[in-house]
Amino acid sequence: MDTATYAIGDLARQTGTKVELIRWYERDGTMLPPARTEGGHRAYTQAHLDRLAFIRHARELGFPLDDVRALLHLSDDPDRPCDEADAIARQHLGAVRSRIARLQALEAELARMVDACGHGKVGACRVIQVLADHSHEHCIHPGHGGTGL
Repeated sequence: MDTATYAIGDLARQTGTKVELIRWYERDGTMLPPARTEGGHRAYTQAHLDRLAFIRHARELGFPLDDVRALLHLSDDPDRPCDEADAIARQHLGAVRSRIARLQALEAELARMVDACGHGKVGACRVIQVLADHSHEHCIHPGHGGTGL
């Protein structure tokens, strides 16, 4: 059995997580609190390191913290069917795809705005005109009410 322990700074360095965030995860229950040394210092185990690495990776992939907690709960029961984990991942994938579509629409709007700029004076600048037009008549993005530049 691995009995190695890690100080909070070691855990932070090995996972690329700030010490304050590790403490926050402990306070909110995402991380189990570690045992304490005789001197009162936190003594993290490999299980803490693995759990924090899991949290960090899931957050880097954009999973909301509530989903990370649900996935952690599922991972605590390895014999359980993985359909719940799959559902969480599928929902997140849908959200990512939706965000990508919105970003592509934003990119197209910005490109049209920049391309329409005559590079003359600010008084005739299409970028300034588009941003000043609160009617959104110029927008191609759904919900902004316009038909395009």
